[in-house]
Order: sequence, then C-alpha cells, then structure tokens
Amino acid sequence: MSALLQVRDVSKSFGAVAAVQGVSFALEPGEAHALVGENGAGKSTIVKMLAGVHRPDTGTLLVDGEEVTFTGPADAKAAGIAVIYQEPTLFPDLSVAENIAMGNQPLTRLRQIDRRTMNANATRLFARLGVQIDPTRPARGLSIADQQLVEIAKALSSQARVLIMDEPTAALSGVEVDRLFAVTRALRDEGAAIMFISHRFEEITALCQRVTIMRDGKHVCTEPVSDLSVDDMIRRMVGRDLSALYPKQDATIGETVLRVEGLNRAGVFRDISFEVKAGEIVALAGLVGAGRSEVMQAVFGVDKYDSGTVTFLGKKLKGGNPRASMAAGMGLVPEDRRQQGLVMELSIERNVTLPRSRALAKLGLLFGGSERREAAEWTKQLQTKFGRLSDPVGTLSGGNQQKVVLAKWLATSPKLLIVDEPTRGIDVGTKAEVHRLLSSLAARGLAVVMVSSELPEVLGMADRIVVLREGHIAAQLTREEATEESVMYAAMGQS
Repeated sequence: MSALLQVRDVSKSFGAVAAVQGVSFALEPGEAHALVGENGAGKSTIVKMLAGVHRPDTGTLLVDGEEVTFTGPADAKAAGIAVIYQEPTLFPDLSVAENIAMGNQPLTRLRQIDRRTMNANATRLFARLGVQIDPTRPARGLSIADQQLVEIAKALSSQARVLIMDEPTAALSGVEVDRLFAVTRALRDEGAAIMFISHRFEEITALCQRVTIMRDGKHVCTEPVSDLSVDDMIRRMVGRDLSALYPKQDATIGETVLRVEGLNRAGVFRDISFEVKAGEIVALAGLVGAGRSEVMQAVFGVDKYDSGTVTFLGKKLKGGNPRASMAAGMGLVPEDRRQQGLVMELSIERNVTLPRSRALAKLGLLFGGSERREAAEWTKQLQTKFGRLSDPVGTLSGGNQQKVVLAKWLATSPKLLIVDEPTRGIDVGTKAEVHRLLSSLAARGLAVVMVSSELPEVLGMADRIVVLREGHIAAQLTREEATEESVMYAAMGQS
C-alpha cells in the first residue's frame, strides 16, 4: 500500500535555530499515526510545513508519491491535507454551515449563496460523522468539542484525505474525547490518514497504529505502537545528557521567602500550594497548557485569583496588585519579552530603569544621566551587547533583549525573581550565560522561581521541581528525586 503523504529528509531553520533536522516518515491510508516529542522537539514546525504555512529549507514532501511544493495553506488544502488545531479557528458570528462551506459556498444560478444546499450539505456531513449539530446556529457558543467536529466536517467537505490533529483533546472531557475518537476511527476506517499529536499516551495507544518520536528537531524512530511501552516512548523522547549549559552553583538555603497556599482560579488552576526559600531555585514544570505561567502571574498580581493566599517575606499580599508585589521585592521576567517585558520603541536605558523611574527622579523630573549610569552598570554586569544605550531596545538580538529584561528587574534589588521561559528563543551561548547568572544570584541568597518547558533546563538548574498537570500540582520533587522520566511521568499523569 503506497503512502498518502511522505515527509522525506526535511529540515527547517529559523535564524540560527534548527527547528527540524532531516526528519522522514510516512502516513499510510487507513492509519492513525502519532507524532510525539517534548515541547520544542519540532512537532509544530512539521505541522506548519504540512499545512503550507512554512516551506522546508531542504527535503521533500510527497502526496500519492508525487513531489509537492506548498506556497501557502491553500495548496495544502488542495492536496487534501487539513489541520485541526487545539484551538479551533471558526468565525464565531457565522453559522456552522457557513464555516464549513467557507471558500467553497454553493451558488444559485443568480450567483448568490445557496443557503438551502449549504445547510443540507452540512447536515449530510454531520450524519456521516454520527453527530447532531444544527447547521444554522452561530458558531459562537459551541463547545470546544463541537467546534472541532465542525472543523472535521469542514475538512471532509474539502475532500481531505490527510487529517492532522494537533492536541485535539487538551480541552475535552472524557465523554467528548470518546466521541472524537469514534469519529476519528470511522474516518480512519474509510481510508483517511490521521496524524495525531498528543502528550497523552493512553490516547496514543488507544487510537494509533504507529508512532514517530522526535527529539531536539530530529527523528528518533518510527515504530508500531504495539512494539513500544510507555516507558520506551518516554525514554526515547527525553534521552539526552546534561552538559555545561547548566552551571549550577551550591547555595545555602535560607528562610522561606514565598509561601503559596490553596490558590484557586476557576477553570485555570486549583489548590496550588508550594514555597520558595532564599537561595533556592524552584522550577515549575509541565506541558504547555498546564497552568504554570498563569499561576505565577497570579502570584505576582498580574491576574486575580478566586481564593487562597500568597505570603511574601511573612506578609500576605493582596491579589491582583503587581505594584504591591514590586514594592515588596518581587520581580517578574515574563514569557513574552517583546509584548510584556519591554517597550520596544524606547531606549535600552529607559527600559532598564522603568521600574525605578520614581526612585531615580529628582523633584519629579527624570534626568538622562541617572538613567544612563544605572543602565550602564547593569548591562555591563550582564555582558549585554549593544551599540549605544540610547538605541531602541528593539534593535537588539533576542538574547540581549532578554538580558535587558533581567537587568530591569535586578536593578530593583528583588528578594524573589520569577523567570518565565528565561531562555526561550535565544542561542546556546546566551542560554549558558543566563543559567550562570541565575545560579550566581541564588548563591547570593536570591529566591528564584523558574517556569520552563525544557526538561534539561529544569533538571540542570532547579533545587526543587513543582510539576503541574492540567491546572493542579501532580508532583513535587527534590533535585535528587527528579529525572527526566519522573518529571515526564508526572506531567502526563502516569503513575
């Protein structure tokens, strides 16, 4: 049986970052094929190449044995490839039938949209899927599960033969997952090829015949699911050595700086309790969507929480008040440095001194000399590369922008520093510098909370690891207890 879709030795880089390197696998008709790997393994880049969003730098894509070149998503759709993302992309104010027929609406002889035919076509597609959804109702208000079924109906309406499902069950209940799987199995049995991306191994073993495992942008193996245990899959996903990238210094652990007790926010996280001590690096680990960033934004006061307490240096902090957190001695380096951490149009020196602008002002006026002296001191300590301190921070490389965000908070002499994905999108050399800085700060008594999706970073830098899964704490591990396998097991809900 010839493959419907082949990925042959494809590679894709973004600047100096090699996202995918020489990956090959094939999707057979009538097969559900799992694609698994850690966060950052290259799965999303593969999906975007198959969807026509990115073009491979090298290698080829083949449909029915013929080489294809996708210049955009329309080409992928025309080739019979449809992608269903974790977050559906429907037009909320259009009807279900209008969403399904988008770009391919039936027309009357007067060249007007034939709504009767359009609704009838949608009804037939839902009958084929074995579900009942009113085709005339607006898409707004549909559950995530029903939105995904509409996306599947849209794929069928365009004669898609390859269906790529990217974390489709992340927001679904058990009953909704069962219904989605019943539909998926039916499509598979009709001869479609399904590529299924999930972090839930029980779903992979229940649905898929083969699995392709990726690690660090490279192909590890493609094997029958029946030949691999969960242990085998996890070991192949995470197997790598820690290196000098993680220069962890010994630190004297002091008194408790931060205590979080019973923190809850409806639909986001629940019953979150942990503490951080002076000189300690505590990592929040877990898969994308586990609630790590949301917890720390609530702790800092960016977001409100429904119940629970945050105690900092022995005093309870009022929720939803980042100004009070900053005044008490907290700093937050956010995940998205460009949107949340920096003002890209302002100068380097102004960005470094923003949190201290009142302290540096004299008689209500802020003078350039005081800003420049403070910015020069911290950018020198962090070995930041730039032309002039007056240059817009947007002209810096990603790694140097990250150093400016760190400098901004270190200039406030914090007692607790929260760093969310501190090395995302920066080169290996700068990663090592950031790790060395965090380690030396902890050795000097600073309490650090690090949110990271990179397991080697978590294991290489953390004194303790709090593993979150679907909004609650799945495990708390000491440095001695933690291994890549134990963290991954907890993050995926495996005992």
